Amino acid sequence: MNKKKLNELLTKAKAVRRDILSMSYRAKSAHSGGAYSCVEILVALYFDVMRVNAAQAQDPKRDRLIFSKAHDAKALYAVLAERGFFDTKILEKYESDDGILPGHSTRHCVPGIEASAGALGHGLSMAVGMAYAQKIRNSKFEIRNLRNPRVFAVLSDGECDEGSTWEAVLFAGHHQLDNLTVVVDYNKLQGYGFTKDILNLEPFADKWNAFGWSPVEVDGHDFKELTRTLSSVPLKKGRPTVVIAHTIKGQGGPKQHVGKVSSQYKPPTDDEYKETMNQLTK
Repeated sequence: MNKKKLNELLTKAKAVRRDILSMSYRAKSAHSGGAYSCVEILVALYFDVMRVNAAQAQDPKRDRLIFSKAHDAKALYAVLAERGFFDTKILEKYESDDGILPGHSTRHCVPGIEASAGALGHGLSMAVGMAYAQKIRNSKFEIRNLRNPRVFAVLSDGECDEGSTWEAVLFAGHHQLDNLTVVVDYNKLQGYGFTKDILNLEPFADKWNAFGWSPVEVDGHDFKELTRTLSSVPLKKGRPTVVIAHTIKGQGGPKQHVGKVSSQYKPPTDDEYKETMNQLTK
């Protein structure tokens, strides 16, 4: 990645974090920690890796992204707005009675959202269904000399506690869905504490590998690692890819809550908002 592209992504990440901070502050809403932790993941996907066109959001040749951790919708809304799918002014009425952005990302509320989600553990099944359907249709796309759409899914580590997630993992591996890439936002925290204490996922990569996937672990806040890895999928023909992105909950948000469960629930105070916004505008 050249320096110009890296600076562009870093600038977009700051803009997205400012949007998240403002939405959290105005709406006095929760679920900001996980929104901050996946900023680089979403920016890398939408601004470098995925084949999408904001002017043609329903282009049949587009790549699809299922945002399974839909309670962190502020991050997805901000990235889509910054990417040009809709006016950033719409973000100002997030979770307001006269706005159109609900707390969980919902299909059709704005362009660019592929599926309504929020019941954790269901998003991967939807992504697997899309990838399986594309596999069936691939021969037609190849005959027409059209590119084959890829499917991406962003999961939380907490929803990897769900049996439905592992059922989808097993299905995708069995059917060799190498057009599917999962990114796990592995921020090590979930609703009431550390993931390792609630239901330990380790050895995490080995589990995916045993189910027929190609796992790779990256720094989820490093654009060079993210874009290099995501641009190389599938890592192995005939196997879906899982990118285990090690992140920090609340990263880039109010420093008082970074890496803490409180980032999940507490909206920024007046002082936290001002201090954090000042940092994000430098």
